[in-house]
Amino acid sequence: MSVHLQNLIHNFILSEDAGDDAFNDLALEIFHHQFNHNAPFQAFCRSLGQTPRKIKSWVDIPAVSINAFKDLTLSCTPIEKCPRVFMTSGTTRGDMKGKNYHVGLEIYDLSMKRFFEPSFMQHLGTKPLMGTLFPSESHMPNSSLAHYLELARKDFGSPQSQCLFDEGVLNVSKSIEFLKMACNENKPVALLGATFSFVHLMDALEELGLGDQFKLPQGSKILDTGGFKGQSREIPMPVFYAKTQKFFGVEAQNSINMYGMTELSSQFYDHGQANVPLLKYPPHWMKSKTIDPVTGESLPEGEAGLLVHCDLANFNSVTCILTEDLGILSARGFQLLGRMSGAQPKGCSVGVDEQHMTLRGNT
Repeated sequence: MSVHLQNLIHNFILSEDAGDDAFNDLALEIFHHQFNHNAPFQAFCRSLGQTPRKIKSWVDIPAVSINAFKDLTLSCTPIEKCPRVFMTSGTTRGDMKGKNYHVGLEIYDLSMKRFFEPSFMQHLGTKPLMGTLFPSESHMPNSSLAHYLELARKDFGSPQSQCLFDEGVLNVSKSIEFLKMACNENKPVALLGATFSFVHLMDALEELGLGDQFKLPQGSKILDTGGFKGQSREIPMPVFYAKTQKFFGVEAQNSINMYGMTELSSQFYDHGQANVPLLKYPPHWMKSKTIDPVTGESLPEGEAGLLVHCDLANFNSVTCILTEDLGILSARGFQLLGRMSGAQPKGCSVGVDEQHMTLRGNT
């Protein structure tokens, strides 16, 4: 991978928003590199009659379906020289693992920390107590979410911050002790994890008669991600956030949902569940568009379509990803409508739920 190109991406992420022209220029430079060094991607582009000579805007860069990450090796660098690979969630439901190869995590980590701070850390103060509800990175080294949460906890949390999973399973006793400690803090605290991890914790507290025992300090925040598609049960998101407010005392505006994908290297956030309509917004090194799922044509703002994300931090695989998520684009971000009908269940919550159900089946 060109050190020069990595430096350009690094500097772009650290800059203030450099504008559409600068984004476009860098997107085209990355596309040129990926076309020349990512053989399956080049073959895909040529099959569409698209080459760097023809592409003049990031909007026209061919978007690769997330399913291609299951079938192809999409890497500009030989995979034996890629020390990290993030994989999509388990195969219990017959879904093959998608793989995103990383020649290094410097850009990934920079992207995460640069946008996490303004999107989630506001009003939490310096180094708040954090609890993470997801298996540790040592237990799941190929999970992008495990890495993301470990970055959050170690870089932004206090020394007393904890992972509340042991050996890949929620440790209820440890979680209760953490919540007791958190309730005694004299400043806001944070709980972060997969959406379904919160459900398992609340189920456990309810079974123990502790459903109303833990009210976190004023200003505390929750971050969840993954949703409920493909889970053992599905809970409407307003009901989920009403439960988290009841169990932990966290107000709706302080419940943040993160939208991320293994196939990307950056994340989207919303401004809390009190804001309607609920929009996901990107950092300045990401842009999105919507396309007609039948024709593939780009759609104007305000029309529902399949989401395509262009992530400049995703430099070693492909920048433009065709998702299976439906959304409505606006000038500020997009409104997520859900999965396209017939799409495979995916996401970090799937793996958490499968581990939990397997454990319960063995007890």
